[in-house]
Amino acid sequence: MLLLGHKHATSLQPSTLQHYLDHRRRYEILLWVGFFMIQWIANVWVIVFDIERVDLDVRVWEIIVWEGSSGLMFGLLIPLLLAFDRAFPLRLDRWRRGVLAHLLFTVPFSVAHVVGMVAIRKLVYAAVGGSYDFGPWPVELFYEYLKDFRTYLLLLALIYLYRFILLRLQGEAQFLAEGREEAPPEPVVDRFLVKKLGREFLVKVNDIDWIEAAGNYVNLHVGQRLYPLRETMTNIEARLTDAGFVRVHRSAIVNMDRIAEISPFDTGDAEARLETGAVVPISRRYRSQLREQLA
Repeated sequence: MLLLGHKHATSLQPSTLQHYLDHRRRYEILLWVGFFMIQWIANVWVIVFDIERVDLDVRVWEIIVWEGSSGLMFGLLIPLLLAFDRAFPLRLDRWRRGVLAHLLFTVPFSVAHVVGMVAIRKLVYAAVGGSYDFGPWPVELFYEYLKDFRTYLLLLALIYLYRFILLRLQGEAQFLAEGREEAPPEPVVDRFLVKKLGREFLVKVNDIDWIEAAGNYVNLHVGQRLYPLRETMTNIEARLTDAGFVRVHRSAIVNMDRIAEISPFDTGDAEARLETGAVVPISRRYRSQLREQLA
């Protein structure tokens, strides 16, 4: 079903979803915390049950520390995993490069996890007057790597599943007519096609307030809504050159008609406040270009 006009898209953006998108980073952190807390509790419960079954002399607090230190380190490494995935995404057109990069990255990822985990355990044991023995490092590192490899794949799968679900709920924009990837970018027509939950509607280019870089995507900010578009900032800039948009930052392009005021800083940078209230950074590199375009 094709819904023409941007105003029709408003009813398709539930307030709950918009609230989530407005506070997305906070909720994502809470989701990860919840995930690792559940993992921690479940693992402790299973290990305690196994130890009691075979009657091993291990105290419960030690198991809590072991599993807690491991989960904490995995949580701290999530930003590193996300940053690496932004640099080497798993894409169909470059899947070999992405897969190989991630396979190689599992090694330093596991080493960082183990070193941090052992350090936390040694600190806790020392605080209670004991000592923690990790065992022979070559053997234990290999053993931990085998477990960390599976965990890495699980975390990566969860990240891509989350992105897929969010894109389905949020809607994803695309150009009305796509050419071959190797072809030079051509100017867009006056609308983008947005697909969301099995529906399609059009968003006028003039309705876009600004564009933000987001990994493999650029985010089209349209009022209070945000639509991901699988495109690079360089290509989208080239496509929108004659449509009243100007690059103001390596991660931001603005619609000049939406700029309400510009506040310069002593550093040479600046920020643009749009009519919607959004604030977009302006770097020194692009200030002169913006000044020329506005003139």
